[in-house]
Amino acid sequence: MRTAKICLAGAAAAAMVGVLAAPAAAAPTDTTTTTFEVLVGTLDIDAPAAADLGDGAPGGTITGQLGTVTVTDSRGATNASWVASVTATVFQTGGASPPETVLPEEINYWSGPSTASTGDGTLTPGQAAAGDADPLSSVTPLTAFTHSGGTGGNTASWNPTLVVNVPLDSIAGVYTGTVTHSVA
Repeated sequence: MRTAKICLAGAAAAAMVGVLAAPAAAAPTDTTTTTFEVLVGTLDIDAPAAADLGDGAPGGTITGQLGTVTVTDSRGATNASWVASVTATVFQTGGASPPETVLPEEINYWSGPSTASTGDGTLTPGQAAAGDADPLSSVTPLTAFTHSGGTGGNTASWNPTLVVNVPLDSIAGVYTGTVTHSVA
């Protein structure tokens, strides 16, 4: 009997060592909760600093492109819609006293089609073709381009054309004014 107790005690001790010495079982997978943040950006418009449309005679027209205008929308919005608009000041020549003027309403604006774009949504030019050109105003903004729908970021560029209807009574000189694009 004493031998049976010793054997039983030895077996129990061996089993205990086997349990303690067994390698740990690893989990087959593990997860890590990971986060990042997409920041709210801005809605910006960039237009050329200066443009020379050329020259023409009184009673004629002067036609020239303004240069590339670009809207960049990095707001990360669920509805990435925006409207770009354009106004102009009175154009004046410094050669006369008082200065001679050409009113913005005597200058037609034609946005033309998009020259480059990214993102989704629908881009629509304010004036798709030359025949759609509209007069500028110093008071009432003219729609240059729109973007509707879409999500996240987008960009749109166009190269608008200005058509100056030179008044017949205009005097010779260089006329200077400001064309202002804005986006909202």
